[in-house]
Amino acid sequence: MKFELHSLKTAHQIAFKAAVVSGLALATALPMTSLAQADVLKVAQGRDPQNLDPIDTFTLSWGSFGSNIFDGLVTRDEQIKLSPGLATSWEFLEEGKRIRFSLRKGVKFHNGEPFNADAVKFTFDRLLGEEGKAGPQRANYTSIGSVEVIDAHTVDFHMAKPDPVIITKLSGYGAMIVPPKYMAEVGPEAFDKKPVGTGPFKVASYTPGVDLKLERFDDYWNGTAKMEGVQVRFIAEPSTRMAEIMSGGIDISLNIPTTSIDALKQNDNVELHAVDGPRVNIFRLNPAKFITKDIRVRKAINMAIDKKMIVQALLSGYGTPINSAQGSKSFGFNPDLETYEYNPEKARQLLKEAGIKPGTEIALDYRSNRDLDREVGTVVASYLQAVGLNLKLRPHEASIYSSEIIYKGNTGEMFAFGWGGWTFDFDNTAYLLYHTGERFNPYIKDEKLDALLEAQRQTYDTEKRREGLQAVAKYAHEQAFEVPLFNIAALYAVGKHVEGFVAAPDDRLRFMNVSVKR
Repeated sequence: MKFELHSLKTAHQIAFKAAVVSGLALATALPMTSLAQADVLKVAQGRDPQNLDPIDTFTLSWGSFGSNIFDGLVTRDEQIKLSPGLATSWEFLEEGKRIRFSLRKGVKFHNGEPFNADAVKFTFDRLLGEEGKAGPQRANYTSIGSVEVIDAHTVDFHMAKPDPVIITKLSGYGAMIVPPKYMAEVGPEAFDKKPVGTGPFKVASYTPGVDLKLERFDDYWNGTAKMEGVQVRFIAEPSTRMAEIMSGGIDISLNIPTTSIDALKQNDNVELHAVDGPRVNIFRLNPAKFITKDIRVRKAINMAIDKKMIVQALLSGYGTPINSAQGSKSFGFNPDLETYEYNPEKARQLLKEAGIKPGTEIALDYRSNRDLDREVGTVVASYLQAVGLNLKLRPHEASIYSSEIIYKGNTGEMFAFGWGGWTFDFDNTAYLLYHTGERFNPYIKDEKLDALLEAQRQTYDTEKRREGLQAVAKYAHEQAFEVPLFNIAALYAVGKHVEGFVAAPDDRLRFMNVSVKR
């Protein structure tokens, strides 16, 4: 199999590291001040990812600007279409055991360093080595055994095992190509604060918790951005972000709270853009202990909740009820899977059959910084109370929730889980949720599920994979391992003076073709 596209343009010591970081910040903060405000696109988002190095993060808050700084061998647009990026073509050889990539010529990194096969090998050696081991991205790419340089513009990926999602994975996050010489000069700590890529914008300055400033890279291989700069402001308070976008203080805002949707619609200067995204919100159930060990209880909880009403009431309709842990755009989505009907009478009957006494208390664990989880939890508590269960909401600080509550299996009967699934492939979600030993799966140990998940990873046959993933969804649904709630739309508030904006389903905005009229 060979894929091509010809229409694209060809084109250390701690003290030392600290000094480099400080020097870079001072040296690069100045140029942005010389740009006229009309030449700078102002963007706001709720979270600062804290790390700019591609191997150090998996958050959407990084993805929202990362594609403007970096390129991968493959690129994916807002319609989820894959195309050649820094590679002009690729070919599967030896029945998929080897993938050969032909690399684009004449490409430069922001520091002038040439992009070539050595940069590709360095990127993946680093990702799969000790440095990558410390970050969250390495696990997505362990199917790659090694990268071999054939010549300056050709590399072979020797696959340690089949990976039918590998081409998609090469279009984002940890697979973004980084410059070996620059990395050697400044070290990983400095690179994390002032990275260099091959994208249409380069980092001018980064002030943690405040903003990230980008400058147009005029030597970009695929054209020239319309704006001279971009300022990404990190505004944690939702009301402040909304006030800024409605007053014209910023041009684009991500992370729109559902409580602000009506106000945004009524504002004459703002347009609301919505597109179906990959993010799903589910309440997972604990099948290993407590009353949720009984499948009848798990099914009863599903039947007690009116998901359609939650979507209308809390999301203003900007979401879709789901029957598995994926949205309809996800590869492996099963359109024939029937959801559990909202049937409180049947739920009460199942609880009675399971010997559950009215008034039994159960708990829902969630991240304290997730207002939506709290709001949904409050509504769900009302539904469960109607069938005889008293739901206690237990918020946890975000880092503790992941490391101590979920990973160590310390949740109660229910725990909130939101997942982006940026590959739009159910494997990306299902393997983490259901396979024995995965960090997001503290409770489920099911040989049948393991076998289904592993089998679909062993083939590049699209239809076999689709059938395999649909079987995974069906089995998880039958076992009621979770309460699938909704697939939430990606929402953006955009000033009407902004032109060329395209809503990205995965939050990975591209600023290259965006311009403003002030």
